[in-house]
Amino acid sequence: MISVAYAADAHHAAGPFYTDAAFWVGIAFIMVVALALKPVVRALGAGLDARSAKIKARIDEAARLREEAQETLARYQRKQRDAMKEAEEIIAHAKAEAERLAAQSAKDLDASLKRREQQAMDRIAQAEAQAVKEVKNLAVDVAIAAARQVLAESITADQAAALVDGAIQELPRKLH
Repeated sequence: MISVAYAADAHHAAGPFYTDAAFWVGIAFIMVVALALKPVVRALGAGLDARSAKIKARIDEAARLREEAQETLARYQRKQRDAMKEAEEIIAHAKAEAERLAAQSAKDLDASLKRREQQAMDRIAQAEAQAVKEVKNLAVDVAIAAARQVLAESITADQAAALVDGAIQELPRKLH
């Protein structure tokens, strides 16, 4: 027990704990460490804050890009729907126009055929009239030739002269 009593005496003999140099060296060490760590902690905090801000900015940029991509996708889908609708309208219009042109072509062809048929009928009628006229003229020529021959064979020269004189006298009445 001597050593415990000696240690207790040595401790009382030295005085209170704050008068001991080891205590102040410990306090100074803690203060130096605290002062040295303060800028390190600030730098770490600032670095973490900067990194957090960069990450937040990247997340915000990614969200903005995603919204733009969705808007662009929606716009292109709308454009595609509009283009498909316009293509369907163009196809429907083309079909209607083709049907109209086909009907018009059929109508024009029918009119042309009727016109050609009428022209052919007119030509046939003209040819028929011409043939009838030629037959009449030929019949008249044949009748005149036959009458001449019959008259030439059946009448005398005096009778022929009398007929010619009679025809000459009737000529002024027939001309007026």
